[in-house]
Amino acid sequence: MNAIADLIPHSGSMVLLDRIIDYDDQGVTAELVVRDDGLLGDDQSVPAWVGIEYMAQTIAAYAGVMATQVNEPIRLGFLLGTRRYSSNVAVFKVGSTLTIRVKNIMQDDNLGVFDCRILGEGVDVTANLNVYQPPLNKP
Repeated sequence: MNAIADLIPHSGSMVLLDRIIDYDDQGVTAELVVRDDGLLGDDQSVPAWVGIEYMAQTIAAYAGVMATQVNEPIRLGFLLGTRRYSSNVAVFKVGSTLTIRVKNIMQDDNLGVFDCRILGEGVDVTANLNVYQPPLNKP
């Protein structure tokens, strides 16, 4: 399996995921350890709304895995919106391990809807994310 940075159109400290645990044609399960680098939180915690970015990067990793399987380039995607974001916590504690699972529930050539969940010790976050990926420009 490729490194996360090889699968998503992010680099450096904006790559928030640590690894892919599993994937199939319908989705990806990824993992991360909440960081204290100050990028999105402080040395104690990261706001739970950052879970939207964790979910979006996991969707990007899914798109990256699917693209590499058919020898296509990694493409930029856009988060269009989030529906029903529900979190049982206000923050993610620095140093905690989170598992993010995204499942493709609807997709056409450019639009997709994903059922997403973040789990960790005492953490349960769910949402549906709507995403857009511009068409691949083929010569």
